[in-house]
Amino acid sequence: MKDRNAAKVQTGTYKEHFSLSIENETLKIELIPQLGGKLVSMMYKPTGKQWLLDSGARPLRQPEFGSTFTDWDMSGWDECFPTILACPSGGDEPILLPDHGELWSLPGSCQIEEGTVNCTIVSPQLSYRFSRRISLADTDKVKLSYRAENEGDKPIPFLWVPHPQFAITEQTRLLLPDSMERMLCVFGGEKLTAGNSYSWKEVSRLTPEASGDARKFYYDGKVTAGWSGLYEEVSGNYFIMSVSADKVPYIGIWIDEGMINDRVTCALEPSIGYYDSLETAINNGTAQVIPSKGCFEWEMELSFGVGEWLKAVQP
Repeated sequence: MKDRNAAKVQTGTYKEHFSLSIENETLKIELIPQLGGKLVSMMYKPTGKQWLLDSGARPLRQPEFGSTFTDWDMSGWDECFPTILACPSGGDEPILLPDHGELWSLPGSCQIEEGTVNCTIVSPQLSYRFSRRISLADTDKVKLSYRAENEGDKPIPFLWVPHPQFAITEQTRLLLPDSMERMLCVFGGEKLTAGNSYSWKEVSRLTPEASGDARKFYYDGKVTAGWSGLYEEVSGNYFIMSVSADKVPYIGIWIDEGMINDRVTCALEPSIGYYDSLETAINNGTAQVIPSKGCFEWEMELSFGVGEWLKAVQP
C-alpha cells in the first residue's frame, strides 16, 4: 500500500533558479539553495493555498553580499542570522554584519537524505556554519531543525528570526496565545506610535488592500507559549508556527501594507534575542552565544489545515 505520508524530494526550476521541493499528498515545500536556502513556496494542496508571497514584478536574482535586503526580491522565507539590523558582531574585533544578517545573500549547499533536505551556509566573515533541515513530520506538518555550529576558538553571539513574507489574499487574523493580550509597537508607520503598547485584538487583522502603511510589534518580554499563526476568515485556511519557548523565547510580527513591498504581507518572527539588532540583544543580555567548538540547536514545526485551527496548538 502506498504511504500517503511519505515525503519525496525532487529537483526542479523556479523562476530560472535550480530548486528542490519536498512534498507528500498534502504539502509541497520548495526552496532555492543558491539564494540562502530561501523557501519560495509553501503549498497546502487540499485547498490550493500558497502561503508565501512570490517576487511579483521584482526580479529574483542573486543578491550582493552586504547589500540592503529591501533592494532585492522581497519574497519567500529567509533566515535572519546573526542579526536583523546591520550592526557590529560583538567580540574583541567586531565585524560589521549586513542588513538582515548574512544568510539571505549567500549560496547554500544542500544534501538530500531519506526524504529530507538539509541546507548549509558557511559565513564568509565569522567561524560559524548554519544548517536547516526540512522534513515532513506528518501529512500536514513540516519540521525545521536548525543547527548553528561554531568552528572557531572564540564564542559567537547571535540573534535569529525567520522572515517569512506571507501572502495576504483575504481577510486574515494573526494568531497569538490569548495570554499575550498586548504587543509593544517598535515601528509605528503612519498611524501607530513606537514605544506604545496596543491591544492585539485591535491590530491583528489584515486585508489584501494596500494602504501604504507598515508596523512592527514585539511581545514585551518572554512569550507565554511558543506558537503563532494566521487564519483566513473566509476560506478557513490556517497556518501555525510552533517553537520551544525555552530556546526561542521572544516573538516579533512585521506587517507591511504596501510601504516597502508592493502587496500586503506579514512575517511571524519567533526570535532568539530581543530585538532586531544583535548589538541591542548583547547589551540587554538576550543574545544567545555559541561556545568555541560548540553548537546551538533548535526546532520549529509548521502546521497547515483548514477549519478549526485551535486543534493545531493543543498539546
